[in-house]
Amino acid sequence: MPYQWLADAVLVLHFGIVVFVVGGLVLIVAGNLRGWRWVNAGWFRLAHLAAIGVVVAQAWLGITCPLTTLEMWLRAQAGAPIYGGSFIEHWVARLLYYEGPPWAFALAYSLFALAVVAVWWRYPPESGRRPR
Repeated sequence: MPYQWLADAVLVLHFGIVVFVVGGLVLIVAGNLRGWRWVNAGWFRLAHLAAIGVVVAQAWLGITCPLTTLEMWLRAQAGAPIYGGSFIEHWVARLLYYEGPPWAFALAYSLFALAVVAVWWRYPPESGRRPR
């Protein structure tokens, strides 16, 4: 079984979710300023809100992200040291994981979530209903 490859794939997926959460907020604001209607699509906005909601809940509840848990398990199955192997593993992990007290992460995630809610209020998503 290619556990090392799967662990790297989970890490890339995890990084992609981070990019979606952070970049999504930037796209929503920039898109509204530029008149891009797609950034207000209900499915996009709900997925974005749900993603940051999960992150905040995990932080405040002290729950390790399931993707982190899966990645560590896969690395252990591969017999690989944690974050000490492939190019992808080395560079993406450096961008994604950093040290700090748990309360600082919970606070940062919560402030980011407040920004998402403020943008939701300022630029409401489309309801999906078309005017008649």
